[in-house]
Formats: sequence, structure tokens, C-alpha cells
Amino acid sequence: MPYIKHNHLIICENVASSRFTQLIMPRFEVRQTGKLNLTSYSGLALIGQCCQAAQVEAVIDPRLPVSQGMRTSDVVKSMVGLLSLGKSDFEAIEPFREDRFFKEALGLTKIPSSAWMRQRLDARGAELRELTDELSLRLLERTEAPITAHQGYVCCDIDTFVMDNSDTKKEDVSRTYQGVDGYTPIAAYLGNEGWSIGLELRAGSQHTAFETDYFLARVFPRIERLVPADAKVLLRQDSGFDGAHLLFLQAEEKARWTAMGRSFDFITKWNPRKQDKDAWVARTDAAGAFVEVRPGKRVGLLSLNVERAWRKQKRHFRLVVQVTERTIDKKGQRLLMPEIELQGWWTSLDVPAQDVIDLYKHHGTHEQFHSEIKTDLDLERLPSGKFDTNDAIVHLASFAYNCLRLLGQLGLTGEIAPIRHPAKRRRLKTVLQEIMYRAAKFVAHARRLVLDFGRGFASHVQVFVALQNRLLKAASP
Repeated sequence: MPYIKHNHLIICENVASSRFTQLIMPRFEVRQTGKLNLTSYSGLALIGQCCQAAQVEAVIDPRLPVSQGMRTSDVVKSMVGLLSLGKSDFEAIEPFREDRFFKEALGLTKIPSSAWMRQRLDARGAELRELTDELSLRLLERTEAPITAHQGYVCCDIDTFVMDNSDTKKEDVSRTYQGVDGYTPIAAYLGNEGWSIGLELRAGSQHTAFETDYFLARVFPRIERLVPADAKVLLRQDSGFDGAHLLFLQAEEKARWTAMGRSFDFITKWNPRKQDKDAWVARTDAAGAFVEVRPGKRVGLLSLNVERAWRKQKRHFRLVVQVTERTIDKKGQRLLMPEIELQGWWTSLDVPAQDVIDLYKHHGTHEQFHSEIKTDLDLERLPSGKFDTNDAIVHLASFAYNCLRLLGQLGLTGEIAPIRHPAKRRRLKTVLQEIMYRAAKFVAHARRLVLDFGRGFASHVQVFVALQNRLLKAASP
């Protein structure tokens, strides 16, 4: 047997060549047949049933009728279908125009072209916004979507976020607080699940608190409608919403809920602005509130009753302030000057100051929901040059977001869910991977529509059937 000797290594030529042969990948024969009708997005059938449960035709068509041509509800459902697949541009509809499964899954009479969809949303976008918010409410109500509490409170988190639309000439694109050109929409999320009960587009340069009172006026009735009467509601906002007029509005809302025998409270982070930090340290010292948590670091909590004025009215609000003074950093290095940090929270809660801080910390979870809207729904860069059209798409995205969130909560977190790590909530990317983009063979025969998932997917078929039964039950009169 021949050998090769090289660099003090002896290699058997035959053995080496046989091992090399084993690494060659097989060549697959590629075929295309006209007999099979396959789909790589079988989960779209469940989105169609979400639309049926939300009564899209009953909500949209009577308010936005057409004398001829395509129904407005078909345009709405087509756009929601695209968004639920992570596609946000109008041209994405073109590959689906000859796809019978797309039409049957969403219950469409016709599939619009990209030009038709763009023109219809341009023409009716402003009128669609209020109606699409109603779709989300009906979906959550009729499916009895779970709305869970955090530490005894059903929390509603409100915040703005940035959509980067740099290098475009779209209407109202301007400089945002993150230093990029784009939009700064405002969003409201309800419960630990993060249900979207308000998502509205704003110009990039608009201040967070500007016109937020109108947004709150629209969100408050939705919270009242969705949350059980015996549940305690907690509204949470960051320091961008620290304004006297917003505090007055929330105090009035608390009084209204109290008159109904219901519980409503709020926490808004304090914006210290031009506060004298040394004066706050002296005030905390005088109150004897400082506690040394480690050498060179002490923290003090104050609970104050502060008067605020708005339009010749005056009210007292509770302000919880946390004063932190560091003379030694965490590495043991002594500081030349004390480092002073101020944090505070306006609140209507009558609980210990530390409990207020702990309740607010959970507010940061909503940043994940922003990320899912921008990345999983591919909504970072909006498709239209017109503000009203983009705003309508953002409202439709809110409905698509709730549809996907519902499928994830009902199908991927319970006992029938495929084996995954335990979680209270599945992100939209997981729903897209596990449900929406599940491949199947589509069969239409004898007035029956069949999705055949093949072998090895018993758990996913069980989830699909359970979700379908739940949605069909909600869609029944």
C-alpha cells in the first residue's frame, strides 16, 4: 500500500482519499410539477380567522363603501396579511395576486395590485385610522384575550419611539431625539402581554408631551372597555410626559374611575430639569432619610406632597424622590467631588416609596414591543411619501401585531405548545417562525379547503387546530 511521507506525518493515501470522498455532498434532482399547490405561509389562514373574529367587513365596509370596484375591507385584509408576514411595502402584494391560498386564507373577493392598494390607502387613509383601532378592540374582546397583571396591577405603558427614515423626502420626516431623520410614533401597550391599544404616527421633531392629552383621551375608554371592572389599572410613563396638564388629566381620570367604583392610578417619571442637587442632598440629610448601602454610597427616599398649577387651577401630587450620593465608586476609587443622582416619580399610589419604584422598573419591558414592531413587522421605514397613508399603515400594523401576539399567547405558551423554553410571552419573530411560515400542501377539492402539513409535525398541527377552533368560536355570531 503506497504511503506519502510529509513533515514527519505518514498518511495512508487510500484512507485519505476515501475520507475525502465521504465529504462530497449529494446532488439533488430538482423538479417542478403543476399538480402540487404548496404554501410556505400556512399561518395566514389563522390571520384570516382573526380578521373574521374582529368583524373586518362589518366595521370597514359600511363606513367606507364603494360604488364599484374592490371593497375597502379587501384592501385592509390584504395589507394586514402582508404585515403579518413581515412585509410592509406595497409591491410585496404582487407575488400573491395569482396565489389562491392567499385569497382563500384571508377571505378576499379580489386581491389588489400594489398600485390599487397604494391609491386606496392614499384616498381613505385618514378615515381608516379610527376604524382599525376598533378592529383591535373587537379582536381582544371576542377572543377573550388574556390580559394579565403585574404585582396586582394591569399596567398600561405609554411611550414614543423612533422610526429611522433617513435620506427620504417623506412628508413630516424630521430630526428626532435620537439624532436621525424619521418619525416618532406614540404607542400604548396593555398588560404583561403588551397588547397594542394605541399606535399613532407623529412627525419626527414633535415633542413627546405635545398633543399627548388627545392620545390619552382616546386610550382611556379602550382601557375601560378591555380591563375587567374589578381589576386595578396602573398607567406608566417616562419623564418625557412630565407636564402639569398631563398630571391634571390623569388625576381627573382617576376621579372618574373612582366615581364608577373602579381603580385607576398612574406613575410618571419626574424630570428634574434644573434642580439644585446639593440642596436635595441637604434636604434628605435633614429628613434623616439617607441609608448607606455600601461604603461611599448612600441612598435616600423622600415622599413629598407638591403643588402643581395648570390654567389657574392648583392640585397637590405625590412625588417620590430618590437621592443617591457617591463619594467612592464601585471599584473603590475615592471621588474628588461627590457624585449626586436625582430620580423621581409622580404618582397617585398610596403605597411605600420603594414599591412605587419597583412598579415603575417593569415599565422598561415595553422597549421590546417597540423593537418587534420595527423589526419583526419590518416597519422601520414606512412605504409611502404621504403622512396620512403611513399613519393608516401604522394603525393596520397595530392590528396585525395584536393578531400575531394572540396566536403566540394562545398557541405557543400553553400545554399544547411545541417544546421550547418556558416563557410568559413569545415575541413576534417566534410566532412568524413557528406558525406563520409553516409549510403545507394546499388542496381545494369538493368545496373543501385542506392544509396538509405532512409527517413529523404533530405538535404544530395540534396548535393550528386549537387556534382555529378558538378563533372560529369567537367569529360565530
